[in-house]
Amino acid sequence: MNFWDLITGNDMRREFKSFGSRVKKLPADYQAAWKEINANLWQHGDFTGRNLMPILNGVLDLLEETAADGQSVQEVLGDDIKGFCSALAGEEGAKSFRDKWREQLNNNIAKKLGNRKTK
Repeated sequence: MNFWDLITGNDMRREFKSFGSRVKKLPADYQAAWKEINANLWQHGDFTGRNLMPILNGVLDLLEETAADGQSVQEVLGDDIKGFCSALAGEEGAKSFRDKWREQLNNNIAKKLGNRKTK
């Protein structure tokens, strides 16, 4: 990846475009699940969202394979898609913005109080 693509996000746009064409080939219930997964995962992303690209690619691979096998979305993801997304992000070590801000606030307070015990 060149510097310009990294700064402008062109690489991510190309990847999202390929995700979109792959999603269009899925059955309608899988497409709806993808939209919900896509919406719920972004709260766990970093500033650019690059940390989520491998996760999104893996989820799309899973959806494609299970759709080809004839499984239903509920068999694959269950009823709690938000929980599924949280588990995915947690496995990859991603934190939500709230978690990051909370950790930063706790570190700043600890420094002000003289307790230098931070991560």
